[in-house]
Amino acid sequence: MNPASINEWFPTEQQRKYISLLRGQTNLTRRRAECFVKLWAYLLVKQYDESGNNLELPLTKLLAPKGFISCTHKEAHELFYATQERGSERAAGMMMDKLATIGLIEKEFDGNTTCVRVISPLTNLNDTVQPKKSVEVFADVFEPRIDTIPVSSYLRHHFNFGNNTTASHRIARILRNWSKQSSATMRVLRRCDNNYPVGFYVLYPVAKESEENYFTSPRHSLYFSVNSDSDPIKMAVPGDTNCTCIHVRGWYIEPDHLNFNNICKFLEDGKQSLTKMQADFPELCDMYTIPLQPMYEQLATALGFHKIECDPHSSVSWMYIAVDNYLKLELTKVLSVLKFN
Repeated sequence: MNPASINEWFPTEQQRKYISLLRGQTNLTRRRAECFVKLWAYLLVKQYDESGNNLELPLTKLLAPKGFISCTHKEAHELFYATQERGSERAAGMMMDKLATIGLIEKEFDGNTTCVRVISPLTNLNDTVQPKKSVEVFADVFEPRIDTIPVSSYLRHHFNFGNNTTASHRIARILRNWSKQSSATMRVLRRCDNNYPVGFYVLYPVAKESEENYFTSPRHSLYFSVNSDSDPIKMAVPGDTNCTCIHVRGWYIEPDHLNFNNICKFLEDGKQSLTKMQADFPELCDMYTIPLQPMYEQLATALGFHKIECDPHSSVSWMYIAVDNYLKLELTKVLSVLKFN
C-alpha cells in the first residue's frame, strides 16, 4: 500500500465534504482537518487490506476503523505531504501529536511502531462509540481507595499522555488530594456486574480569588494536562458565601460505555449533585468547563454551554452556562440533536 495514493482511494471531492463537516463542528484549522481526513481514510483502507476483507474503492464515506492500527511517521509523511515539497517525517509526527492533543486520534507505541486509533468527532457519535455489549451502570460516589487508579489510568489516555505512567501517577495524586477536600463533588459511573468505574466527573467549587481565571486564556488554567504542582484554581470551602462558580474539571465516560442512556444518567446525577452543593454554596450561579475533545465540546454545546474565551494558540476554549439554566434542562430533549440511540 502506498499512502501517497490516498486521493485515488478517497477522492478529493469526498475529502472536502468531511473537511467541511469537521470545520463546521469543531474549531480545527483547515490543515489539521485535511491531515486527519487523510489519516482516517488510510487507516480504514489499511485495516481492511491487512484483514483480507474487501473494501469497495474509491470510498464514498468513512467508517470507523476498529481499534489501533500501525502507522509510522514515514507513512504519515507520505499521506500529509505527498503533493507538497515541504514537510518531513518529524513534521508528520508532530501533526499526529497535534491531532492526538485535540482528541481526534489516540496514539500508542507497541515497542516497534506507532499505532493509531481514530476517534470520529462528527455529530452522529453512534457510528464510533457503540458499546461492545450492553452493561448496566449506575452513578456512585468516587471512592479514593478503590477508584483512584482505574480513573487516573483512563484520564491519562483522555488527556493524551499515551503510556506516560508518570502522568498517571500525578493524576492519581490530584484525585486523592481533591477527595480529601469534602467540598469537591467527585462521582463515578460504575458497572453493575463488577463495580468497576467507567466514567468520572468532578464539580469543583471555585474560591473567589480564582474567578479571574475564567476571563483569561483557558490554556493558563489547565491542570491535569500540564506538568505543574501548582493548581491555578483554588477550591472553595463549604459555607463560603463568596463562591459563585462551579468548574467542571473533568467529565468522561469510557468509549465502550458512551451512549445516550449512560450520558443522560450521568448528567442527571450531575444535576442532583449540583443541587446538593447549593446547600454549601448558596450563591452558586456560574458554571465553566474546558472540553478537550471535539465530541465533548459538541456535548457541552448541546447542553447550552457557550464559548466565552478562546485560546489563540490552541483549540481549547472556556465554555459557560448559568447554573439556573443548567438545572432546568430536559436532558433527553436537548441531547436528541446528537442523534444517539
